[in-house]
Amino acid sequence: MTVRKDIEVVEVGLRDGLQNVAVAMSTDAKKDWLSGAAAAGILEIEACSFVPVKLFPQFADNEAVVAHALSLTPMTVSALTPNARGAADALAAGVQKLSFTLSASRRHSLANVRKTPEEQLGEFRRLIEVRDADGRGVTVTGGLSTAFGCTLEGEVAEADVCRLAEGLVGAGADDISLADTVGYASPADIRRLVRAVRREIGGKLTTLHLHDTRGLGLANVIAGIEAGITVFDASLGGLGGCPYAPGASGNICTEDLVFMLESMGLSTGIDLEALLELRARVEQHMPGAEFHGALARARLPKHWIPPRRRGISPK
Repeated sequence: MTVRKDIEVVEVGLRDGLQNVAVAMSTDAKKDWLSGAAAAGILEIEACSFVPVKLFPQFADNEAVVAHALSLTPMTVSALTPNARGAADALAAGVQKLSFTLSASRRHSLANVRKTPEEQLGEFRRLIEVRDADGRGVTVTGGLSTAFGCTLEGEVAEADVCRLAEGLVGAGADDISLADTVGYASPADIRRLVRAVRREIGGKLTTLHLHDTRGLGLANVIAGIEAGITVFDASLGGLGGCPYAPGASGNICTEDLVFMLESMGLSTGIDLEALLELRARVEQHMPGAEFHGALARARLPKHWIPPRRRGISPK
């Protein structure tokens, strides 16, 4: 049965949530997370990152994780691939979607991938060649990190973000995501930059990747929806943060995001009760990790029923 969705919620906790942890999660625990996400109705999950294992040992089991994720139809399995080599490894593992990251901040780009934004754009062109040679037509998302500002560089020029978005689309990106990597954005910033980028690349801009560092994550989702965005990345328990962006804390919390959207009458196709049960299991798998989110503390309102189930449409 196909469930109608107004908003697509992409779970990125297994990648963004784990890239900055001190102790690697076991492969069995990752498989449990994947299975629970699929059972809750999440239809796309960023399962891992294809990066050097010596730098990120928590992703040493990528092949096993991807193989399990691929068994959970109809879930789309994506992976972060910051270079052509990572893309080749991800495609060999069977990944169905590639997420590439290019920082709009020069200083963050040098810290993160040791390339300038322009050099990283060249790397993206090589990645597209690898994707095309694969022959399966795998979707590639061009993600622009630090699009709303950077703790290393400060303000990031709107013109630079627009230019790089155009460059990614021109090089072959199927769609574009804007990331508030360090949680600097306000709702006004979201509306402004989405409008500006849309003027340059139109509907190719589909996704926002938001962090809740300063408590504006969900407010920024509302602004994104008002600006026409329909896909949002989120992380179970608000886990996440870039290891090369000082002060960057977790993503917006998947449970809180789904609760807000469903309460507004916007369908996500996700079973919120099952999602909360999954969060409790993931917490057991990660003792000592810092989890966030209001809903897990306060729980669902008594007799809560999503408005759409009561026939109430979003305003």
